[in-house]
Amino acid sequence: MTIQTRLIEYQHGETLLEGFLAWNDALEGPLPGVVVAHAWGGRNPFEEDKAVKLAELGYVGFALDMYGKGVRGSGPDENTVLMTPFMQDRQLLQGRMDLAVAILREQPEVDAPRVAAMGFCFGGLCVLDLARSGSDVLGVASFHGLFAPPGNTVGTPITAKVLCLHGYDDPMAQPQSMLDLASELSAAGADWQVHAYGNTVHSFTNPAADDKAAGTAYDANADRRSWASLVDFLEEVLA
Repeated sequence: MTIQTRLIEYQHGETLLEGFLAWNDALEGPLPGVVVAHAWGGRNPFEEDKAVKLAELGYVGFALDMYGKGVRGSGPDENTVLMTPFMQDRQLLQGRMDLAVAILREQPEVDAPRVAAMGFCFGGLCVLDLARSGSDVLGVASFHGLFAPPGNTVGTPITAKVLCLHGYDDPMAQPQSMLDLASELSAAGADWQVHAYGNTVHSFTNPAADDKAAGTAYDANADRRSWASLVDFLEEVLA
């Protein structure tokens, strides 16, 4: 197995973006592709590592960029400043997600019809919005994502299969929001699953998360279980 990586520059409006691609060049292609949407701090080694892990599973992983080449937040205040414009303009968010999918599909290593998306925290909301907007990706998986509906997709059928992997005690998306999301997905005709992990809060997949006052903490069991669920989900939707 030889995992290869490269950086890909692409443009959305006036914004230059840079994504990270990973694939196994020992496998005959083209291969199914998976977009990886980052948390509120911007694309960083955490998402790049997930792209590599996807490559090890036989997919092409693409850690996208929502904010701009080299744009990263250094902490909660900067991260909030970066994320807020997208929370206020979900059409902008959806357009940037659509573009990332299109860029992945253009890569010669990728079997363009067989594409899915996954995301963490803010990225979880991004992939849910991708599905909500009627994208033809085959599936989306949200890890400890945000569930607030965008307001501009009511009545749009969801054709992508949806998997939400969530801490039941996440203060940023409380149990009622899971029920609301379930009702929203059902109304849109989606094939959906929500896996809730007890005694688990936000950012449970990130070993660096350790701010119990803010409701963020790593949980090894939930991390392991959620990744196993993702592997099963991808095998189903990208077969």
